[in-house]
Amino acid sequence: MLTQPIVIAAFVVVCTFAAAVLGMALRARLPDHHLNAESKDVVKLVMGLIATLVALVLGLLIASANGFYDKQRDELQTLSANIVNLDQILTRYGPEANAVRAALRTAVVVGHDRVWPADAISTAQPAPRNDANIAAFHDGMANLKPATEAQGHLLAQAIGIADGISAMRLLIFAQIGNSLSWPFLVILVFWVSILFLGFGLLTERNGTVAAALLVGSVAVASATFLILEMNQPYSGLMRLSDAPFRQAIAQISR
Repeated sequence: MLTQPIVIAAFVVVCTFAAAVLGMALRARLPDHHLNAESKDVVKLVMGLIATLVALVLGLLIASANGFYDKQRDELQTLSANIVNLDQILTRYGPEANAVRAALRTAVVVGHDRVWPADAISTAQPAPRNDANIAAFHDGMANLKPATEAQGHLLAQAIGIADGISAMRLLIFAQIGNSLSWPFLVILVFWVSILFLGFGLLTERNGTVAAALLVGSVAVASATFLILEMNQPYSGLMRLSDAPFRQAIAQISR
């Protein structure tokens, strides 16, 4: 869903800032001996440990999400290039492959519209179990009868590329959903909330402190937003561009 990462990021802001406010409220109620130098040192040590864990996990999640996003972009560009290459091979095969080329164009356009709906609001749809357009294309390939050795060589090339495209298509549709582990995210938010609770315990309540804690909450939430967005590259505000696919469609429609 388009708004899901935004909603989750807002939830992170609420959780972390509320934890900080709770910490400041607890500070006002705690006995003085709970706030002496020794107690503060222990709290700071625990906060340092949690802060290190949070920094490591956030860094790893952002790097992993960015790698996943880049991989999807590369796969999309490779798929588009393979489609154009397949169409060129079928063109060299001769007029006998015109029907197959038409079936390829139809399958590519339908697949594009499934991942990038025309209204730009709907989310990408998974591949159907039995796609009539894909079946028509493969049936057309199977019905081609090479009349020469050159046509036989071209058909073998086309079949190999078509099989690779089909496998990559299924892989792309399988990766449309969010790949982030939700328990992992929940634990991370819990750690950050505990960290902000400690911040509140160690600070006096005033406007400057509240503003600083709010900025920190927003910073953590923005990192969470980036992680969620890059883990669903075919939906959301950071949806992968369909430019490679549109270029491929334009070339195979000539």
